[in-house]
Amino acid sequence: MSAQIFIAMLRPWVIMERINPMNPITPMSDPNTLTVLAVDDDALVLMSTCAMIEELGHTALEAFSGKDALRILEEVVDVDLVITDQAMPGMSGVELAQALNQQRPNLPIVIATGYSDLPPGSPDYPMIAKPFGEKELARLILKVLGARNNA
Repeated sequence: MSAQIFIAMLRPWVIMERINPMNPITPMSDPNTLTVLAVDDDALVLMSTCAMIEELGHTALEAFSGKDALRILEEVVDVDLVITDQAMPGMSGVELAQALNQQRPNLPIVIATGYSDLPPGSPDYPMIAKPFGEKELARLILKVLGARNNA
């Protein structure tokens, strides 16, 4: 009988960023590198989303709730994009987006959802359907940030 052990390895700068998001060290000096805040109450989905963001060459910050996201955004100034789950306890993705629009009206926000529509009366936020892959995420980031730069 044999046993296998799986050990997840993170790049050193990713570990430092997750421990201290204020750390000035960034993995790349490329001006196209973004800081993306991913928000999801499901730890596996959040981990997967952050891994895809990092694979695309960007810096990922993670929050497990809308409240955590608001706290992070009070501390971290240089966030370029927020991708948030819609169905979270305590504060939905749309509620988080509305709160963020009050604090940072120019911050692009994307709602990730497994449903086809947002609740009735919700503002028109860009959406990405769950589950999504790295290619869909890359296209979405280009589209959202392209729209922001052209505005």
